[in-house]
Amino acid sequence: MSTTAAGTAISTARSTGRGGPWATLVAVAFGVIMVALDGTIVAIANPAIGKSLHASLSDLQWITNGYLLALAVFLVTAGKLGDRFGHKSMFLVGVVGFAASSGIIGLSHSIGLIIAFRVLQGVFGALLQPAALGLLREAFPREKLNIAIGIWGAAIGLSTAAGPIVGGLLVEHVNWQWVFFVNLPVGALALILGLVVLGRNHRVDRGSRADIPGIALLSVAMFALVFGVIKASDFGWGNWRTIGLFVGAAVFAALFILRERTARDPLLPLGLFRSRSLSVGTVLMVLMAFAMFGSLFFVTFYLQLVHGLSPVQSGVRLLPMTAGMVVGSPIAGALIGRIGPRGPVATGMAAVAIAMFGLSRLPMDASAGLTSLWFVILGLGLSVVMVGATEVIVGNAPVQLSGVASGVQQAAMQVGGALGTAVLGAVMTARVGSVLNGHWTDQHLPALTPAQVDAAKGAVAGGVAPVPPGTKAEIAMLITKASNLSFLDGMHLAFTVAAVVAAVAVALSLLIRRGSESSGPAVPHV
Repeated sequence: MSTTAAGTAISTARSTGRGGPWATLVAVAFGVIMVALDGTIVAIANPAIGKSLHASLSDLQWITNGYLLALAVFLVTAGKLGDRFGHKSMFLVGVVGFAASSGIIGLSHSIGLIIAFRVLQGVFGALLQPAALGLLREAFPREKLNIAIGIWGAAIGLSTAAGPIVGGLLVEHVNWQWVFFVNLPVGALALILGLVVLGRNHRVDRGSRADIPGIALLSVAMFALVFGVIKASDFGWGNWRTIGLFVGAAVFAALFILRERTARDPLLPLGLFRSRSLSVGTVLMVLMAFAMFGSLFFVTFYLQLVHGLSPVQSGVRLLPMTAGMVVGSPIAGALIGRIGPRGPVATGMAAVAIAMFGLSRLPMDASAGLTSLWFVILGLGLSVVMVGATEVIVGNAPVQLSGVASGVQQAAMQVGGALGTAVLGAVMTARVGSVLNGHWTDQHLPALTPAQVDAAKGAVAGGVAPVPPGTKAEIAMLITKASNLSFLDGMHLAFTVAAVVAAVAVALSLLIRRGSESSGPAVPHV
């Protein structure tokens, strides 16, 4: 489809929308809220699921990992499906499938069924998310797209933060099944709004054909990469299985690139990345997710296991970060619309780096006021970067590839989050292993052997003190203090690495610029 034809088609789509662009944003927001809420609410239910179904730690990890794998593998393909068959259709299918699979999970009585339907849930989540951004691109003119993405980001921030609080209340006062059942009313509302508000289903790339070899090669490459990152902590980063997965990911990625260079209708036209801003925006999204997800993974352990807060109390303690994201996202959208993305994104990433550095200096008994200060700065910075990088990726792509660009944006976030959690987790565990014996002997406990350190460092890095059963109370207190101090050292290093990554991203963000046309440039095959 040519640029002119694509622009005409989008104008027609806007004119046939039933409720207008802002109503479209509301409908899209409820679908995104359902997925974002699920991303944090499920973790709260894991202990209750394990106790109810007698599941192992590995089983519980796969409740999350199975979902993430399916989501990461299918996102770009799902974006292409939205471009070809219509973003409205893919959005509604994603909403129905996500809510239905959530309901089935809640009714499941075996851990195997839960994992299987979590994988299916990831597939439907992948259909929904790029379609949501594609609908916004269709509904809003270029000059208002920034504000729409800002409000979209605020909805994500609000629902992400609500997850631990809502999940904690449901688990404590109802049961773990309602952590999944809660998606049914939200999904029903998103479906009703979608049917009533969204206009005619519009296919922006109807002439393309399915690139089956490209889909297969990219899927295998993404699976090997994300699975390798997930399992690296279990296998070891130098283990032949981890190396084999990463080598396999590189080989299939190279084969995918070769395929896309010659395919008549490529899944991911490589000419898309001739836009410097789009390419930089994709890397920024990876780095932002690396710092955010990789670091915040440890904050929950710090709040719950070092501070002794409940899941609900921990969620409340994180509300200042959420407030920063909710307030900052629409403001960022308006600001980027006025002055362009470069300055705001660089400033936002600098705020992330400053906040990460501040968190790397938290004492064991940090007050709510101190943590709130850094969380507010972090939330404001993240909101600007997320909105700006998303706008740069989607805004610099041609209209007929808006779904593919949205899939790239979402995939970059998933890969960055998985890398951050795994890499910073390895950094933290290594640091804990190097300082544990020192803190142990400082508490006048018998020195640990290297084998004992290896056995204990994983638990300590997860915030758990390795207190043997039957240990006297005074000895248990000393072990807990030594473990918490070691955990704190590891967390400090993880946040420091995240701050360095964010600082590097500040320089990188100076290379981005605003898309120059509403429909974007035509993208030739490479």
